Amino acid sequence: MIYELTDTAKAAPLFAGWEETLIWSCLQGLMGNIYTTDLHCPVSALAVLGDFAFFAGKVNSELVSFYPPFCKKDFLLLVPQDRSWESSLLKHYGKQAKRISRYATKKEPAIFDIKELNTIAASLPAEYELSLIDRPLYNQCREMIWSRDLVSQFQDYDTYRRLGLGVVIRQNRQIISGASSYSRYDAGIEIEIDTKKEYRRRGLASICGARLILECLQRELYPSWDAHSRASLTLAEKLGYHYSHTYSAIEITLSPAAISGIV
Repeated sequence: MIYELTDTAKAAPLFAGWEETLIWSCLQGLMGNIYTTDLHCPVSALAVLGDFAFFAGKVNSELVSFYPPFCKKDFLLLVPQDRSWESSLLKHYGKQAKRISRYATKKEPAIFDIKELNTIAASLPAEYELSLIDRPLYNQCREMIWSRDLVSQFQDYDTYRRLGLGVVIRQNRQIISGASSYSRYDAGIEIEIDTKKEYRRRGLASICGARLILECLQRELYPSWDAHSRASLTLAEKLGYHYSHTYSAIEITLSPAAISGIV
């Protein structure tokens, strides 16, 4: 039997040493959920936030096969704590699973070059407009598939205003690039950044990223960056981050019928 853990402190030792802000969000009770098969003395745990699921502790077959009931998408990114979890997940999902690499950056609060970030942020061409995400821009982000994840983990604008932070670039009042908080933990945010396909390779993501980092630093929040690709890592390094390590994750894609059967 799988339970949602409300006393998240009981699962904290299972995730000890794992420098992943989405896990911290779950443990701190700000966002996400933690699941286990033992509410009193968990030896295995699953932390879920948005499209990410983190498996920790002793491998548990029930958690391996568990698909969070609130996940309506056909896609989920599974992050195993070790090779035993990875092996079990790959075996369970079979052809629906794809092993990938992601790139963590070091968490160094004092590393950013404020002058350089201001220079990058100020390089916005005159035909574009850079703005903090307010209610109308929050709603506009949600309307488009490519920009949805800039705000999608916050159920409404009031929640986003309280916990989130983001910037977008517009042309003719239409959003074409953005950097925002995918999630929030006590001391900072996890950055989500994207640009509309036809506007990529123009430096817009760099400008959004620089402005968001500056906004975070002004608020004494740490802007954590976990890169999904080498291109994302290169952008992070341009903005001042340092590479930490590469880690394995598993992408799973399920059919709508499969999801209905699971939940």
